[in-house]
Amino acid sequence: MLGSTGSLAGVRVLDLTDDRAIYAGKLLGDLGASVLRLEPPEGDPLRRRGPTHNGESLWHAFFASSRSHARPESDIEAILALASSADILIDCGRLRSAQISPGDLLDANPALVVVDVSSFGPDGPWADYQAPALVAEALGGVAATSGDSDTPPLKLFGDQYAFIAGVYAAIAALAALRHARETGAGQIVSLAVHEALASVLEHVLMWAWFDDQLPFGAGSAGAFLPRQGSLHWSRAYQVMQANGGAIMITPTPDFQAQLAWLVEEDAHDDLLDPKYAEPENIVLLIERSMDALRRWTATKDVEPFFHEAQRRHHPYGWVMPIPEVAANPQLEARDWWTDYPLGEQTVKGPGPPYRMADTPAQIGGDPSRPEPASAEQILNEIGWAD
Repeated sequence: MLGSTGSLAGVRVLDLTDDRAIYAGKLLGDLGASVLRLEPPEGDPLRRRGPTHNGESLWHAFFASSRSHARPESDIEAILALASSADILIDCGRLRSAQISPGDLLDANPALVVVDVSSFGPDGPWADYQAPALVAEALGGVAATSGDSDTPPLKLFGDQYAFIAGVYAAIAALAALRHARETGAGQIVSLAVHEALASVLEHVLMWAWFDDQLPFGAGSAGAFLPRQGSLHWSRAYQVMQANGGAIMITPTPDFQAQLAWLVEEDAHDDLLDPKYAEPENIVLLIERSMDALRRWTATKDVEPFFHEAQRRHHPYGWVMPIPEVAANPQLEARDWWTDYPLGEQTVKGPGPPYRMADTPAQIGGDPSRPEPASAEQILNEIGWAD
């Protein structure tokens, strides 16, 4: 049956992660890998993470989907046994707690890929520091770019650090798996959440190094890129207030087309002045354009304004309230929402972030998908059942 097996069918993954990399196992499992999440003997604390529905964790239902779960009496023996037949092992410190060396696992299973996810990596002056979400985003530079000039730095919404690190862990695991399939040699992959977050700072670091050479630089150390709320570093993208809601506005990528629309509605102010065509006035052009757009946007009703902008091929983005996203006609039309098992019931949740024509993703709980192998089945297969 089409879709009954995914593109990673036959790949075995041993999941020893906490929240820093749990999304990696979900991504691999949704693509058809047989992912076994080995919970600590005392149970997975993430099963108690909110929000909850009828006593069940909605957080866990999403992040820990598409895999089977086991809670062995002996953490050490189960890890050693299951790693001997795994293709990928993703760890967030369980190996160290069990006093198991990743190198010993590779000696027993030379093609194994071990992805070691930690807050700061295995060495360096911060190697033993702890970094839950708020700390990770603060130390990774992400929080410093958020908020406005008159607010404190802000934490990213939700668990974005888990998504970022989890995506990188899945990519690293698959790249190392390909190498192992081609050469027979597994390897240990070290992934630091700190480095994963710092890698998504876009151009921000450029201001730290080349502040005196960049057009929007403030020219003083420590103030090279002041926090400016929703305003993008280029100052050409900003969330603005319209009637009935907010909308992301930008005159890019076609300033002339945007100017023509403003002229059409007599909202262009002095933007027809030839001085704005001079390259040295690009910063001034952006500032004056955004001022005109802000006043103009305030006169518009947000939803029809968004649709008219898109009809004209201007990439405006209506800031949709969460209930509007939950009922979004585009997501409904593409049948994106997916059922997740939650205890003895199912709940609707986000679908996969990609569409594969021949080997589509299948979230755990899909009746057309074979159940992942259990710990007992795997141990029986490799002769460790006793």
